[in-house]
Amino acid sequence: MGIVCKTDDDFVVLTDILGVEDFSGEMDFKIAGTETGVTAIQLDVKNMGLTTPMMHEAITRATAARMKILANMKAAIATPRVSVSQFAPKVVVITPPPDKIGEIIGPGGKNIRALIAQTNTDINVGDDGRVTISGIDKANVEMAAKMIENMTREIQAGEIFEGEVKRIAPFGAFVECIPGKDGLVHVSKMGRGFVKDPAEVVSVGQKVKVKVMEIDNMGRINLQMFGEDGKEPQAGATPPPPRYEQRPRPSYSNRPGGPARGGRPQYNRSDRNNRPPMGNNREDDFLKELMS
Repeated sequence: MGIVCKTDDDFVVLTDILGVEDFSGEMDFKIAGTETGVTAIQLDVKNMGLTTPMMHEAITRATAARMKILANMKAAIATPRVSVSQFAPKVVVITPPPDKIGEIIGPGGKNIRALIAQTNTDINVGDDGRVTISGIDKANVEMAAKMIENMTREIQAGEIFEGEVKRIAPFGAFVECIPGKDGLVHVSKMGRGFVKDPAEVVSVGQKVKVKVMEIDNMGRINLQMFGEDGKEPQAGATPPPPRYEQRPRPSYSNRPGGPARGGRPQYNRSDRNNRPPMGNNREDDFLKELMS
């Protein structure tokens, strides 16, 4: 709405949506609303102010114009579409916990770049903490939103995941349960039997089914891998075999009274008095010969 006036009593209200009234008139008055009422007002003036008759006529004529526009819109489309066109961008906005924003972005933006590449969507983290996901394919947008929700939630003991082996170490394999969160499958939790080398059981990039056994006080996730039959993992694996064979010590039946070891004579405690006296017997015999 616009207005052109000579005096407060001599004025003309203009109804136009082309913008002519903005440049040539002394008022820029916009009124938005529905059939039941006004929802928004925007007003700029170039003169010293508007009188009550000016405002009354402007609002009355704006109401009539709004009703005519709404009637034409309703004739073209009576109700809103259930869904937008398949070619129109789809937008989802989620608000994760503030302390989880860093996990979404990742070091140097690693995580968010991987999400964008994997889901073929645009992801933007606003200053207010809201994450906006947009894309043409609705399924991709929903997948990106689900992945972000998984990244920001807390993993609980007892949950089961289909994860990907990211890294193999001598003591086990690291499996990505959800994007950005890895857990360790210790070598003792990789099967029902003894596993010497984790690389003999899994390989990097392999999909495995794992169960969260515990989350320690440092936040590390300990996993147990399901068997090839897909059954629930057992409480523990078979312990490894002993490194050496325990052989029975030989028994000597003549101890006392058993066979001699290495040809050495065996003596009983009762034979102590019969043992030869200890001393320099050769020197004694030599002295006896000199004195005889």
